[in-house]
Amino acid sequence: MSDRATKRNFVEAVGSRAIGGVSYLGGMAILLGQAIRVAPATLSRSSGRKALIGQMDRVGVRSVAVVCLVQVFIGVILALQLAPPLEPWGQVDKIANIIGVAGFRMLGPILTAVVISGFAGASIAAELGTMAVSEEIEALRAHALNPVRFLVVPRLIATFIMMLLLTVIANWMIAIGGYLISLLVLDPQVGEWYWSLMRDQLRMRDFASGLIMAGVFGVLISLIACYEGLRVRGGAEGVGKATTMTVVYSIVSIILAAGVFTTIFYVFEF
Repeated sequence: MSDRATKRNFVEAVGSRAIGGVSYLGGMAILLGQAIRVAPATLSRSSGRKALIGQMDRVGVRSVAVVCLVQVFIGVILALQLAPPLEPWGQVDKIANIIGVAGFRMLGPILTAVVISGFAGASIAAELGTMAVSEEIEALRAHALNPVRFLVVPRLIATFIMMLLLTVIANWMIAIGGYLISLLVLDPQVGEWYWSLMRDQLRMRDFASGLIMAGVFGVLISLIACYEGLRVRGGAEGVGKATTMTVVYSIVSIILAAGVFTTIFYVFEF
């Protein structure tokens, strides 16, 4: 194969991937627009509110234990990793300050989103994919029922709300993990001053920035999961692929969004 043909194939492959990526983002944007448009009608009905509560239980309540376990150990790990470099400088008490800022601004929402992407995102994609393969979604359309209204909106809103609530819980679990290690392992005196040091360090913007990211992460996870599930083709293999890609795309989008938000917050000193 000539160099010209090789370059042409490379350009075609890159162009095809770029077009596919733009098409994917456009499809999700259309789905989000449709969900926003029909959300008021969904929530105005008792059946819609009941579906929302059911999804909140499924997405959030059932994942509380996993989120708490993960975040407590993150706090433990942070405290143990920070102690050695801070101890020679007599700054072990700064562990509370660092854990507070890192947990509330970044680690709480990011790690909670990663857990939810695997716990709930994959489940949503598999459920909707199975419905697509078994033609249940086509049956809804045949009865003049909008699948976005009945399937997407409850999952989208539930993931958004529960990500906010779970992030609040996660922030405090990280703080508790650091407190336990400071009190029981590192220095009891640091443990005694731990909460006051963290309170003096944290500002409302630290709490608000984490919640802003958490809400966006929730929308991204549910949107990707619903989009992948609704476009499943090819039976069980398609369902498995949609589930896998939901987790992969969710985690990638979470990291990219976190990078964008961190840059914006840094530039505007938020």
